[in-house]
Amino acid sequence: MTRRKEEFVPIEDGKVRIYACGPTVYNYIHIGNARPICVFDILRRYLEYKGYEVTFVQNFTDIDDKIINKANETGSDYMTVSQKFISEYKKDAEGLNIREATVHPRATENMDEIISMIKNLIDKGFAYAVENGDVYFRPSRFPEYGRLSHQPLEELEAGARINIGEMKEDPMDFALWKGAKPGEPSWDTPWGKGRPGWHIECSAMARRYLGNTIDIHCGGQDLIFPHHENEIAQSECCNGVTFANYWMHNGYINVDNRKMSKSLGNFFTVRDVAERYGYEPIRFLMVSSHYRTPINYSVDIIEQCKSSLERLYNCREDLSFLTEKADSGEKDGEDKVKELLITHKTDFVSAMEDDLNTADAIAALFELTRDINSNLNSQTLPSKELCCFALDLFNELADVLGLLYAKKENSIDDEIQALIDKRNEARKNKDWTTADKIRDELKARNITIKDTPQGTIIVTE
Repeated sequence: MTRRKEEFVPIEDGKVRIYACGPTVYNYIHIGNARPICVFDILRRYLEYKGYEVTFVQNFTDIDDKIINKANETGSDYMTVSQKFISEYKKDAEGLNIREATVHPRATENMDEIISMIKNLIDKGFAYAVENGDVYFRPSRFPEYGRLSHQPLEELEAGARINIGEMKEDPMDFALWKGAKPGEPSWDTPWGKGRPGWHIECSAMARRYLGNTIDIHCGGQDLIFPHHENEIAQSECCNGVTFANYWMHNGYINVDNRKMSKSLGNFFTVRDVAERYGYEPIRFLMVSSHYRTPINYSVDIIEQCKSSLERLYNCREDLSFLTEKADSGEKDGEDKVKELLITHKTDFVSAMEDDLNTADAIAALFELTRDINSNLNSQTLPSKELCCFALDLFNELADVLGLLYAKKENSIDDEIQALIDKRNEARKNKDWTTADKIRDELKARNITIKDTPQGTIIVTE
């Protein structure tokens, strides 16, 4: 709202209330939808990492023109369509390692709250019902309308119009409620049967689950106007207090440097990309740039994300191996190594404190990786204490970003360990034929090994 960085001060000490606009559930989510889901999951993770108790509300819009159209196309009903794609969303969210929201409210489960809010706005003169059952909000009666999008009302009015069938007093007025049409689902109200407009749903659900004023409201840049602008107007006129203290909006995603569009043939769902590359490279892409900057998706870039993740996984696997092999008792110079590694945590936290700068946070994680590799993966086996310290620190920072979840740390069963031991013995005796044969046998089992100065480790493919 102010277009500047400000210190975050919660309404209630130690607690944060966040509302994130969720999907309209009529199809699979596309990679553009994945960005706010991943970015604001990290916002939540970081606040929890800093000790806050976070209430995170993300809604499902489960009644909408698009859902009704999809139901008509498929010979189904809106409930079947919405439930199907809520389930599909949850599969993708789990694949992207998104923490479950504290509450996932649905519009259809909050009709009493929505109707009550609209009635309040009508009673106060901010809204009005017309003959066909529609109810409209009057932005002209809210002097601060446009302050989030930083557009004066006159400019907004210039682009407004009244569509055929609408009975608005003014082109700028927007729908709070839509009168019932034949064959469409509807709910009873004092002004007739119908269903809610899109904007009022979020205002009602935010108020019910988080209160009249929330700490942080977030979503995609495309929601600033009209959706979030309208939410502010409805909520503040109804409740008489500030709706949200902080606003965060993520930037757009382009595909091969062009706007994603079905007409251009460059429209990809998260499921499409995940089936080819896995979910984790998608998450890495979404957080590799600052959340407010636009990012570009391409095959080359997603492949680079896979390679970056492999570097991180290899570091963790090497550390896990060293931790198992190392002896207790710190060695000379290891205090300085610990101090060096801690500087990267300091840099990581500083980056996250600076408007959630995940790009610099990831850079700090890779700097930590570099110094772990150069200081621990040497000819001299480090102590178990240093290995555990480095591994815990590495996992701590990766977890804040929600990374390194697709592959678990290695546990080698007895049979595989016996083969590795047999191969090591063959190498010791310079029996290269047997060593190579065992390597091929392990590879046939999808187990890749790497020989290091400290011994042989498994590299997860």
